[in-house]
Amino acid sequence: MMNLARCASVWFALTATIFAQSFSLEQVMSAPFNSQLTAAPSRVGFAWVSDELGHRNLWAAWKNGSGFAVKQLTQYTQDDGQEISGLTWTPDGESVIYVRGGDSEFPEKPAPNPALIPEGVEQQIWMVSARGGAPRELAEGAAPAVSPSGDMVAYVLKGQIWAVSLKETNAKPEQLLHTRGRASSLLWSPDGKYLAFVSHRGDHDFIGVYVRETKTLRYLDPGTDHDGYPVWSPDSKQVGFVRVPYNKKEEIFAPVRTGYPWSIRVGDVATGKGREIWRAQNGMGSVFHETESQHQLFWTAQHSIVFPWERDGWLHLYAVAETGGDARLLTPGEFEVDAVTGSPDGRRILYSSNQGDIDRRHIWKIDIASGEVTQLTHGEGIETFPASGSDNQTIVALRADANVPIRPAELGPNGTLRDLAPQMIPTDFPAGSLVVPQQVIFSAADGLRIHGQLFLPRNVEDGRRHPAVIFFHGGSRRQMLLGWHYMQYYSNAYAMNQYLASRGYIVLSVNYRSGIGYGEEFREALNYGATGASEFNDVLGAGLYLRGRADVDASHIGVWGGSYGGYLTALALARASDLFAAGVDLHGVHDWNLELGNWLPAYDPAADPEAARTAWNSSPMASLSTWHSPVLLIQGDDDRNVQFSQTVQLAAALRNQKVDVEELVFPDEIHDFLLHRDWVAAYAAGAEFFGRHLK
Repeated sequence: MMNLARCASVWFALTATIFAQSFSLEQVMSAPFNSQLTAAPSRVGFAWVSDELGHRNLWAAWKNGSGFAVKQLTQYTQDDGQEISGLTWTPDGESVIYVRGGDSEFPEKPAPNPALIPEGVEQQIWMVSARGGAPRELAEGAAPAVSPSGDMVAYVLKGQIWAVSLKETNAKPEQLLHTRGRASSLLWSPDGKYLAFVSHRGDHDFIGVYVRETKTLRYLDPGTDHDGYPVWSPDSKQVGFVRVPYNKKEEIFAPVRTGYPWSIRVGDVATGKGREIWRAQNGMGSVFHETESQHQLFWTAQHSIVFPWERDGWLHLYAVAETGGDARLLTPGEFEVDAVTGSPDGRRILYSSNQGDIDRRHIWKIDIASGEVTQLTHGEGIETFPASGSDNQTIVALRADANVPIRPAELGPNGTLRDLAPQMIPTDFPAGSLVVPQQVIFSAADGLRIHGQLFLPRNVEDGRRHPAVIFFHGGSRRQMLLGWHYMQYYSNAYAMNQYLASRGYIVLSVNYRSGIGYGEEFREALNYGATGASEFNDVLGAGLYLRGRADVDASHIGVWGGSYGGYLTALALARASDLFAAGVDLHGVHDWNLELGNWLPAYDPAADPEAARTAWNSSPMASLSTWHSPVLLIQGDDDRNVQFSQTVQLAAALRNQKVDVEELVFPDEIHDFLLHRDWVAAYAAGAEFFGRHLK
């Protein structure tokens, strides 16, 4: 009896500990996701979007003595799937203009309505006072750009440029231009006399400049290539832009390491004439690759233009004189520059990178005149998307760590960080119950070294073998980090991985080849995607790594992922069902020839039968005969990135060969689910599915 009592006591203690550390899926997904941090042009203020349980709202903070005054500007209270995007301040810092509704990734397509609102939805531009009050609807459209004088806002509606006055409460919008092509990237000149934009024409793009006073239009240095990423000179007389040469054979989901070199040109506003000030060299870096920033070119007060370039195989910042010449490397080293912005006075560049910490992000500063580079943050957190206040001194960034999701914070001396709105985190958010993922580096099946994040459950040392799950991110141009992600899709995925770890699974998140963060050769991996599926080597390597761990139950290893990660999940099950016992595939690609046509309307498999055959052989559909593991397929049927027919066709084919197929379909939902409740439902279904098949 004494032994039984002692066993009961130990069991009770262990059970109490486990339950004390456990949390629900709803809890770990309850913290708001903060994004689109935007600095005010005056008053040293910042605005951002907060998505809490699907309730998307604007918040703002202003410098107030040694701290910040924080205010929620909008009061949307429904999980209705209406995105908020396009944040921009009025010049006086008194109001924020934003877009509500629509699909920010595909603004030209009809506004999605996953909440099934009977009267339908629209994409509308709104303005809200920073001092409080109800938002005011301005017009239907997107991509607002406020004039420097603050008297009007230009925007895009159905590919055309419109404008509405901000002086009158009930002003009627008017169309500024009737042009060919589809307009984007609206950018006012500093003096407010001109509006630059990109005119997309299919196989070529122009830089247009609208003259406000004369209501005339001029295209700068028009050619047969793709011109984009405009930037104004400080004196409003010139526009710099990137010229990417036309390529008849467009490549997508295929490695592109070299091409005809891209260049930077400057157009004269008065004459429309242009000149080349810099051209990339042949070979490495000849193909333009952008940073994860709103702007790619920065015209500085030192009469130079700062730009990204991969000359040495890593994405770095360079500077070239506005008059032309050789480019000067600003950020040397084996790391990637990420989110970049400039200070209002044009004298400094702020950026995030993974320098010295390849699976995280930290903030750095460049003094343009001296070239001095200073690290502003460090440690085991993640800091990105820096924004400089109007005083050119205050810096706010988005920060996260292994326990708390992304949120705005002020950068202090010696790398200190102070959250602007700590009250946004729910009191029952299980930050203290989350595990800290470990960096692991393992060998792919072909020997390539692959980075991953390993989530170990708290009871991992109990002497038992645990079920395991491998996660593959989407993109594929993404990198999962050692903490909460700065993109909402992957912040949600991080929450799911934490939840699975809390349920006793060993979870491995894999940064497979063709992702970012590890240089050009890794990103442009040979034979990846539709040209050979070389990433399957990483999938297989991840499975073998887990199978070789003493704490893993080798017969119960599952896989999950979304989009490109769904593709790799399906590929894992199709080619290695003996290794992977079950999978959850969210809106994955199953037939490359079908997906390529989604992004390249002119794609014709018959035009290049050999390439089409390779694409098919790189697809999960080509290996169905060896697929016998059960799968859960999840997708919204208004998906604009991956056709819903990909899931329809795979489900039918698997049923024909008696594979256990389960489905979860969200009517009218898009690729990156707009409804918070759909994310929760998808992950709950995935966790329940794994519970039945892996435990």
